[in-house]
Amino acid sequence: MRYPVNEIFETLQGEGRFTGVPAIFVRLQGCPVGCSWCDTKHTWQQNSEDERPLGDILVKTEANSCWAWSDGDGILQTFRDRGFNAKLVIITGGEPCMFDLVPLCTALHQAGYQTQIETSGTFEIKVPEETVITLSPKVGMKGGFTILDSALARADDIKHPVARERDIDDLDALLARCGEKPVYLQPISQGKRATELCIKTCIERNWRLSVQLHKYLGIE
Repeated sequence: MRYPVNEIFETLQGEGRFTGVPAIFVRLQGCPVGCSWCDTKHTWQQNSEDERPLGDILVKTEANSCWAWSDGDGILQTFRDRGFNAKLVIITGGEPCMFDLVPLCTALHQAGYQTQIETSGTFEIKVPEETVITLSPKVGMKGGFTILDSALARADDIKHPVARERDIDDLDALLARCGEKPVYLQPISQGKRATELCIKTCIERNWRLSVQLHKYLGIE
């Protein structure tokens, strides 16, 4: 199975349970959810005029909407060609669960990699059992999608974006549907008030803070 790839790069994971862990990011193209504060809006549209050879995608010097088709074998070959050392592969987007990720994750597992998916929870999650699912729920976004019960049930943890008190209320409503999960609160855009709210709530609820470490460090 082929996937539309926006970029592939190696860095440190800056968010959630794997913060600080070396990781290879595979960013897929396409997302209809429509978060106003999204920092990867260049991945939303899969326009045919933006299709490029995979080699062109790998030498990007800045974020853009260009993408390339690749299957699991091509992605693994890219890892080898570029000498990546990390063993954690994070498949993100865009919205990666628009696609059946079983073939890709299976190929990665067979090659000795661990996989993590970051999803909005608005599409059915198709991955092997051992893939770690981080659900970053997007409630009331422009695209009009709702969080699926099946996605909530499959999630290994929830990394919730927060700007105001209402976002905490939305999270409580989601947790009432799925039961207790490890929770990471992530201030939207590193805003001061959002960060203060997340810190306060994490202490009160015994939740965890996710501060997008990569942005503070100035790495990808």
